[in-house]
Amino acid sequence: MNKYQYKVQGVDYEVEIEEVEGNIAKVNVNGIPFEVELQQPINAAKHPSIVKPKVEAPKPVATSAPAKPAAPAQPAVSAGAGNAQKAPLPGTITSVNVKVGDTVNVGDTVIVLEAMKMQNNIEAEYAGTVTSITVNPGDSVLEGSVMLTIG
Repeated sequence: MNKYQYKVQGVDYEVEIEEVEGNIAKVNVNGIPFEVELQQPINAAKHPSIVKPKVEAPKPVATSAPAKPAAPAQPAVSAGAGNAQKAPLPGTITSVNVKVGDTVNVGDTVIVLEAMKMQNNIEAEYAGTVTSITVNPGDSVLEGSVMLTIG
């Protein structure tokens, strides 16, 4: 597996290439699986590391030290447990009105997104507790980007 980190219009993406067969690549972008059609098949002899990787058993995680929380400027790639609240259109985050641990109801404004010079209130699609926030004010997001998770 090859992992790459990209920044597109100020948004960080972690791309992991799982497997390439012919002209179809199986990739994960920020933990979301995609099948990507390549214009030309990749020559396996030139790129043996990305063709059918061996699957290894997961390594046990040590539980003696407590995990450090992710820094707000560098959100964790894996979102918290629950339902993802995704950006309905591309734009720039102008404010995040909730924090991790807040309880929200359906219809509560959780984020304000500026798109095409208009402020759009993004309302909670689910009721529950905010388990992760993956954006900060000033971040650019693409349509379908996970902004926060409600569990």
